[in-house]
Amino acid sequence: MRLLGVLPSDDVLQQCIHCGMCLAVCPTYEMTKNERSSPRGRIKLIKSVARGEMQITKLFVEEMNFCLDCQACETACPAGVKYGSMVEAARVEVDNTSYRSWFYRFVKKFLLRTIVGSRSKLKLVSKLLRIYQNSFIRKMLHKSGVMKIIFTNLEEIDKLSPTVSEKFSDEIIPEITMPKGEVKYKTAFLSGCLMNVMFAEINKDTVEVLQACNCEVFTPKNQICCGSLQAHNGDFETAKNLAKHTIDVFSSYQFDYMVANSAGCGAFMKEYGHILSDDVKYAERARNFSRRVKDITEFLTETDVPLKLKSMAESITYHDACHLAHTQKITEQPRKILKAIPGVSYNELEEASWCCGSAGIYNIVHYKDSMVILERKMENIRKTHSKVVVTGNPGCLAQLRYGAQRFGVEVEVMHPISLIRKTI
Repeated sequence: MRLLGVLPSDDVLQQCIHCGMCLAVCPTYEMTKNERSSPRGRIKLIKSVARGEMQITKLFVEEMNFCLDCQACETACPAGVKYGSMVEAARVEVDNTSYRSWFYRFVKKFLLRTIVGSRSKLKLVSKLLRIYQNSFIRKMLHKSGVMKIIFTNLEEIDKLSPTVSEKFSDEIIPEITMPKGEVKYKTAFLSGCLMNVMFAEINKDTVEVLQACNCEVFTPKNQICCGSLQAHNGDFETAKNLAKHTIDVFSSYQFDYMVANSAGCGAFMKEYGHILSDDVKYAERARNFSRRVKDITEFLTETDVPLKLKSMAESITYHDACHLAHTQKITEQPRKILKAIPGVSYNELEEASWCCGSAGIYNIVHYKDSMVILERKMENIRKTHSKVVVTGNPGCLAQLRYGAQRFGVEVEVMHPISLIRKTI
């Protein structure tokens, strides 16, 4: 069970048996070899604060934010400890202390609530960002070196930003898409927030693949954000409101499955039933909604949709997005469908489920640490000699594309659905 913004009870904290199985899969422990930078070490810190044995200190703050929250430890844990909910709750506690300035809290809430939490405002900001990305101003700033004077890693962080789509997906995808043949399934599709404005082609590919599989696809124009970004950054009030809005928007349609192509979004929507369990009006609706949520690869492999794939002579490898592999436990489905493409040479990636270092905004606030993790990932990709690396989360897509350029790895980074779209 995931916890929302309060430090876990002692019963929950006692679930950790300190066996150390998590150490081998923790990227931050691997970097430092410090016990406090491991999942069990952080649980000890959280336990001390929760019991009142220790105050929140600078060290506590640093460790809670040094964590990637990749949740690889949850997959490795024999006791089933929900570490992710613990560290997310601890971060909320940190945000309410003097270690976070009022300005930091204001900016964070402004971005998550006012911008990302509003379809119109996010689109407006994205259009302005698109103008900047295509302007001589950006080129001039990079060429002049001014960014490095302002902030050491600002130039590289700017390069990390995904390119804003020429057209947003809600401008090119109709509200209802009908298949050419008989309707096999009625599917709802989450176009998302950042996926809508920065990965519109992936959304378009998703709808077209569903259409080819004889699915009727509902893509409401008035959907906003599922609430995932807000929840993972401690704004649970906004996250709940956005979850309710998502349920309300899609309640106008009768559908068999709710399809997501972003690992983080799919993971969070599958938790609607839990996060709204104490809401009399939404509890049952949320449970019904969550039961129907499927990642696109999960949907394509676990239903009997007629997916006919053409031959493609390509060498590919697959990187597990953390929220897909560790949170949703989806690992075999993407591989199954990729291996089923005729002509494809599939090469398994060493440490495929090791985090790429994106982790939301981790690659911005912990740029140097993120690059250490990313270099390890890119070297493993290089060893596969693949021409394409496939991954199912927008953060991973942006991070790996940046990594290919930064570390000189000649590989194209794609979403699984875009690769599949090429074969239908």
